[in-house]
Amino acid sequence: QVQLVESGGGLVQPGGSLRLSCAASGRTVSRYGLGWFRQAPGKEREFIAAISWSGVSTNYADSVKGRFTISRDNAKNTVFLQMNSLKPEDTAVYLCAADKFGLATSTKHDYDYWGQGTQVTVSS
Repeated sequence: QVQLVESGGGLVQPGGSLRLSCAASGRTVSRYGLGWFRQAPGKEREFIAAISWSGVSTNYADSVKGRFTISRDNAKNTVFLQMNSLKPEDTAVYLCAADKFGLATSTKHDYDYWGQGTQVTVSS
């Protein structure tokens, strides 16, 4: 069993930055691929970024390339999402997820465990 707890969300102005964290606990978490998704009201859950268990492979949605950066610290069982140049359309609940095969997959159905999410609101 893997438990995921996100933090770092909040209200930010357009053009601002936020850094999200997701603390993972459970057996062999360091061998899991970790991903970030987001979901806005009335919309489908959307892939944002993912990182393989080793951190060597990363994967980003086109909508966030060049603005968001995913990283992980296996010693602390934590994955981060640095979000820069935020736009109002980035407003959503951001969720992290864990893939037992250790991949940086963009497919939400590949993920075995999910956190509860943290709200990010981009507004002036």
